[in-house]
Amino acid sequence: MNASIQAEIKQGKPFESLEQEAFLALLWTADRLQWRLTEALKPQGLSPTQYNALRILRGAGKQGLACSEIAERMITRDPDITRLMDRLGRMGLVHRGRGDEDRRIVVAKITPKGADLLKQLDPVIRQFLHSLLGHMGEKKLNSLLDLLDKAATSAS
Repeated sequence: MNASIQAEIKQGKPFESLEQEAFLALLWTADRLQWRLTEALKPQGLSPTQYNALRILRGAGKQGLACSEIAERMITRDPDITRLMDRLGRMGLVHRGRGDEDRRIVVAKITPKGADLLKQLDPVIRQFLHSLLGHMGEKKLNSLLDLLDKAATSAS
């Protein structure tokens, strides 16, 4: 039994199952990692969700993406992607306009200001991730990825 998760959530009695303990440990860990990312992005005035959307748009290139496509690619689901794009637009990080091929579709594109911000953040986030997970080493990180892939597959 993992005493650290039990102590962290002040669980006095044993977990009902190993699956329950693993599930809660995964949620607890994800929450802590998300909080640390939130704190790392705070000086730039970005939330993790905004950062994720900007990275998606950077990867999309000059053609940009429709909001529905951005929503499908998000790491954490955002029920109101339009409002997220509005906030990024007000910050000058994203521009939205009608699609070239289908004028009914609104396409979001990262602005030069948004691309510059990500370029500044790239080494910061790289170091941040290394400080959080680098101590595990390549072999353990690959094992973790394999295990998370198995868990994600069963949740799909």
